Amino acid sequence: MSSERRQALVQIAAELFAERGFKATTVREIGDAAGVLSGSLYYHFDSKEMIVDEILSSYLDSLLASYREIVERDSDPETRLRDLVEAAFVSLGPHRAAITVLQNERNYLSQLPRFAYLAKADNDVRRLWIKVIEDGIAAGVFRADLDPTIIYRFLRDSVWVAVRWFTPTGRLTATQLADQYLTLMLDGLKVPAAG
Repeated sequence: MSSERRQALVQIAAELFAERGFKATTVREIGDAAGVLSGSLYYHFDSKEMIVDEILSSYLDSLLASYREIVERDSDPETRLRDLVEAAFVSLGPHRAAITVLQNERNYLSQLPRFAYLAKADNDVRRLWIKVIEDGIAAGVFRADLDPTIIYRFLRDSVWVAVRWFTPTGRLTATQLADQYLTLMLDGLKVPAAG
């Protein structure tokens, strides 16, 4: 099977897992959607777990590489935070199914030894974001009276929930949506005082 065909099968499976749930989707349904016999899938994937593993590990590897590159830049903390939020929104388009599967199936998959990397990836992402937030506090850019972990969780959760409604072909691009979120986050809801 060519790598293109394999990737197409993985994408079909990702969409089915996102729509129906990992446990509820059968290998036969994946095969039917892909126009192949389910036995053909077993020739290339030893199980549904191997398919979802490929979906999630590919997404997380890509996301972490992007985040690491942003955090290592020689730029101010606000710019790095803006870039992290933008990268998170940009990932919603190409990785919508993987993110949905991760959100819906994390608790179940985390019980399986094959997916021990999910907790490590979550910790790595959290450390990267919190470092940027703490750098901003130390530089006097972000408020020191707010807990960096709470800031991270607020940002993460508000971005992640957008996967349920954001479409890259909609009214706002991922970059424009990130800018709206950050304006709200960094400037708040209050109208600036007249000066």
